[in-house]
Amino acid sequence: MAGEGAANGLETLTFKGFSLLDTPSEAPVPFDVSHVNIFTNTPDAGLPMSGSYAPLLILFGVSILTAVLIAALTHIFNPRRPTPQKDMPYESGMIPLGDTRERFSVKFYMVAISFIVFDLETIFLVPWAVGMRELGWGGFMAMLLFVVVLTLGLVYEWKKGGLEWD
Repeated sequence: MAGEGAANGLETLTFKGFSLLDTPSEAPVPFDVSHVNIFTNTPDAGLPMSGSYAPLLILFGVSILTAVLIAALTHIFNPRRPTPQKDMPYESGMIPLGDTRERFSVKFYMVAISFIVFDLETIFLVPWAVGMRELGWGGFMAMLLFVVVLTLGLVYEWKKGGLEWD
């Protein structure tokens, strides 16, 4: 930084050609800041936001087209020829025994819901961990409360025997 004398007797501090005491409207801007990628802090050459999503939309379109095309080709080249043997339920090569509409234990659903809850916890924790420094103590305390509530739920489920298969 270098000090330069100003006409009003105050010293103006400059760094690489930018005055550090100027107001934002007076400071020179090397490019149009309305087209700055907020994630990388680099200019995006003035492309509209929809232009940056074009490759992703093309990928989705090709994926959907491929799935539909494969499904259609399997019906065209391999017509269905049902037989009693093919229509039977498959249970590891054995003849099925009993009713196929047997009820599951509630504990199966408890474990499944617990898995979904803790899977969602991961979905929330990963982006928070990436931006933790920008969020500060408020974000840290909010996530701490979130994890404590989930931990209390897990302890409650454990104490009630929701994780036992017996």
